[in-house]
Amino acid sequence: MEGNSTPVPQQALAALVDTFVKQGHPPQYAQAIATSIIFQTDLDLRNAQIARLLSWLKEEHNDIYASALDIVEKTCTEFERRVKDG
Repeated sequence: MEGNSTPVPQQALAALVDTFVKQGHPPQYAQAIATSIIFQTDLDLRNAQIARLLSWLKEEHNDIYASALDIVEKTCTEFERRVKDG
């Protein structure tokens, strides 16, 4: 990637904001909804990455699959605890 190029998420955000503004939405609303869409898409991608990695581990490295699954579950539990604790 070139040093001066805009990262893809920023380009997507700008394009979505522009589309919503052209549809008549106020700029603040357009920014908020576009940000939400980009954020959800990023979460979906990360979930797909983890699912694919776990599937690959199960098929190709079954000996460590259970440990990897345990790490994923512990990460979830730790995250939930931190959110609850604030």
